[in-house]
Amino acid sequence: MNIEEDTSTWLGCPTPLEMYQHQCALLEDELTSAYQLLTRARANIAGLVQMNDLLLAGKTKTETELRLALADLSSAHIHGSEMSKEIMSLKMIAGQNEYLRIENQRLLLELKVYRGPPS
Repeated sequence: MNIEEDTSTWLGCPTPLEMYQHQCALLEDELTSAYQLLTRARANIAGLVQMNDLLLAGKTKTETELRLALADLSSAHIHGSEMSKEIMSLKMIAGQNEYLRIENQRLLLELKVYRGPPS
């Protein structure tokens, strides 16, 4: 079918000017919507930047507390090591004391045997 009839004059067909106006209205709505989205995105970014600043401050504080806790832990470890050395030396002395007490009891028993029964 070959239609060569000009339909632009039919009733209800928009003119080129009306089509351009309609297209402009659609673009204006789209731009308004994009501007609203951009405004919300900027507000979200500002909130995220503020949250990031708070997190960085908290991170710095926590790192400082961690360093202090590690220093305390190291100091406690050194103190515990020194105490362990003292305990080991005291255990050695206690062992020597026990050995000498047993040896003293043995020698006293030998001395009693050597001297004989008391008269």
